[in-house]
Amino acid sequence: MKIYDLTKNYSVVCEWKDKRSGFTHIATLCLNGVEQRGTKCHYENRTWERFEYETAIKKVIDLEFKDDVEHEYFRKIVKSLV
Repeated sequence: MKIYDLTKNYSVVCEWKDKRSGFTHIATLCLNGVEQRGTKCHYENRTWERFEYETAIKKVIDLEFKDDVEHEYFRKIVKSLV
């Protein structure tokens, strides 16, 4: 399990599960430690992400933040996580 702090209040808890046909990245967005939304990304082989869980984190951000300003703010934070 890995935790990425996005802001003082928001964090993303990430983990992976081994599956028979590959593996799954799971990202859960938390607000002050309370789960808000989760997502999964399944892979059949290696990924070429810039950092581990990148796609799953972007997916949960896209689902949670619909406001353009807020969405762009969090996407910039994810970009800086490298």
